[in-house]
Amino acid sequence: MDMHTVVVGTSGTTAEDVIAVAREGARVELSAAAVEALSAAREIVDALAAKPEPVYGVSTGFGALASRHISPGLRAQLQRNIVRSHAAGMGPHVEREVVRALMFLRLKTLASGHTGVRPEVAQTMADVLNAGITPVVHEYGSLGCSGDLAPLSHCALTLMGEGDAEGPDGVVRPAAELLAAHGIAPVELREKEGLALLNGTDGMLGMLVMALADLKDLYTSADITAALSLEALLGTDRVLAPELHAIRPHPGQGVSAGNMLRVLAGSGLTGHHQDDAPRVQDAYSVRCAPQVNGAGRDTLAHGRLVADRELASAVDNPVVLRDGRVESNGNFHGAPVAYVLDFLAIAAADLGSITERRTDRLLDKNRSHGLPPFLADDAGVDSGLMIAQYTQAALVSEMKRLAVPASVDSIPSSAMQEDHVSMGWSAARKLRTAVTALARIVAVELYAATRAVELRAAEGLTPGPASLAVIEALRAAGVQGPGPDRFLSPDLEAADAFVREGKLIAAVEQVTGPLD
Repeated sequence: MDMHTVVVGTSGTTAEDVIAVAREGARVELSAAAVEALSAAREIVDALAAKPEPVYGVSTGFGALASRHISPGLRAQLQRNIVRSHAAGMGPHVEREVVRALMFLRLKTLASGHTGVRPEVAQTMADVLNAGITPVVHEYGSLGCSGDLAPLSHCALTLMGEGDAEGPDGVVRPAAELLAAHGIAPVELREKEGLALLNGTDGMLGMLVMALADLKDLYTSADITAALSLEALLGTDRVLAPELHAIRPHPGQGVSAGNMLRVLAGSGLTGHHQDDAPRVQDAYSVRCAPQVNGAGRDTLAHGRLVADRELASAVDNPVVLRDGRVESNGNFHGAPVAYVLDFLAIAAADLGSITERRTDRLLDKNRSHGLPPFLADDAGVDSGLMIAQYTQAALVSEMKRLAVPASVDSIPSSAMQEDHVSMGWSAARKLRTAVTALARIVAVELYAATRAVELRAAEGLTPGPASLAVIEALRAAGVQGPGPDRFLSPDLEAADAFVREGKLIAAVEQVTGPLD
């Protein structure tokens, strides 16, 4: 594991820390201030638990059963029972990085001092993360309100030494065995603690943070592939001029146009045939790339704003306030996060759609301005990239289905106590699938555009330095160039890895310097 340590304090966390813990295996440590806040809040809960008056979550049942006052002798059992009964997920196991993000973000809220759990509960969660133990969490079970109940319950079950978890070696074993192997004592939950471990937006937030990081790179990659397609189609870069975008000052649009212009600097292909009839201007998929890519970038900026606010939040119900009150609230509702997850899926689907249109244009001899049909070596004998576009189109179609919002749905639960839910977890799960599909779509455009640029170079035209750097790096990564038909799937998979691993951006930035 990475030896980097993330210190969790009382005032939230950052997206960078979430990524470090979830993906890079960073260690987690509670700050002294967090331990002090945990102890102070616990004193308040203990004092309320000793009073005869019922307090929700401390000495009552939960949800639709909140009207029952629970006697002191049954309260530990109540906290155990809520974890066991709420760990009701079904379906495939959720990815390790998602579970680590989920646990880390729950720890962030515990450390705020607003949940009332004892310091040792928070420390056990940190210990489990640091040991590389990953609770088995299932795909289905969260309605996104009250938070991600079932996923968080499966994590809490591991803290209790129950259920199954994945060890650092990737093998699933009983949680009790894994805790014992790492010298971690299972927690014995007390008043309020079971509920505090379950009641948050941590799963959907973790997936939002990771999607934002992935999409940031994909939007830059899409700027690059759009520029390569413009170049291969002998389009004009005049539409990328800063003064044109300044008069419609959407920030993302200007950034995307600037990136494309830098990729195209020094190209001998752009505008080469602009005076040939009947073309007067480039098609929308080429000419409007900055507007579409840029609108997606602005959506990412809104997503980061929402994520940053949630990362600074303490989400629980009830919450312990500094003045000693324990108050019920609705902050666990996932609507703010769910909306932006759906918004991102819509923007990503449209980016995939315009990307595919450029690829199709590169392959159509009637619209590619002199390129061979399907970029084939010997059209008719060879099919070229015909079916690569089929695959890309299938991915675009899937992304359109994934863009249907989850957050407009609500299925009442808990005997109508939870009569409006966010479906934020579902929005997050489909966005993860959409991000994977988008990377593949961008990879197919990259594959087609670089082949087309190479074919132009064979005609005696001179591509730009950035394009040549991409082609060189792509070929070094094992992705072959023009030639007779061959088994195409391995090339496309390698191009996908080239995009996902950041090699496309790195190749361009060697020439252009850092892109925005």
